[in-house]
Amino acid sequence: MLIPADRLSELETRAIALARMAQEWAHAPYSNKLVGAAVITAAGSIFTGCNVENLAGELGVCAERNAISAAIAAGHRDFSTVVVIAPDERLWPPCNLCRPVIVEFSANPSVLLISGESIWRARFTELGDRPFSADGNRPNV
Repeated sequence: MLIPADRLSELETRAIALARMAQEWAHAPYSNKLVGAAVITAAGSIFTGCNVENLAGELGVCAERNAISAAIAAGHRDFSTVVVIAPDERLWPPCNLCRPVIVEFSANPSVLLISGESIWRARFTELGDRPFSADGNRPNV
């Protein structure tokens, strides 16, 4: 569901700001789609990531998995929230490679999808099967 920014917690607002900063560091010379992400741990820590593309496409890593990897490297294994900052006007839910990684550590976290000033909140299990709806404007739920 689309929500106004004033309905975010302070921690969520901070995670979004940090994910936007990480987005600026993305390495996306092939798609030109810079994605930023953050995970909020059950303990209230925030870890960020950005997408890192590679000439061999299958070696690229999504922002969400990079954020999760950073959290795991710091000893965190349970996430309450996943934030994804879109590189364009669409909302970008975690892809089918990221989803099993998220589920490995959190069964049903809150997901915040950000595109410009639009904020969409859902539980992980509400995302549906495909990354985008046919119109490209909202997740397929």
